[in-house]
Amino acid sequence: MKTTIDLPDDVFLKAKILAAERSMTFKDLVVQGLKLVTEASAEADERKRKAELKRLLKAMRASNTEPMVPLSRKEIYDR
Repeated sequence: MKTTIDLPDDVFLKAKILAAERSMTFKDLVVQGLKLVTEASAEADERKRKAELKRLLKAMRASNTEPMVPLSRKEIYDR
């Protein structure tokens, strides 16, 4: 897909030099960079999802779900 983006001159120049040093095209360097960023984001989302699931499962196994003494309706709503 073709697209147009506006890059700061210094960023573009550094990227062109880096691409040349790696014997690759500017396009390939940009694609590689975008893949790194998007995959890292997906991995972070997956880690966050797993941590939330672990926390939920831990809460579901909690053994202190019963009150120590019976509570009246007023006490329940006050808490």
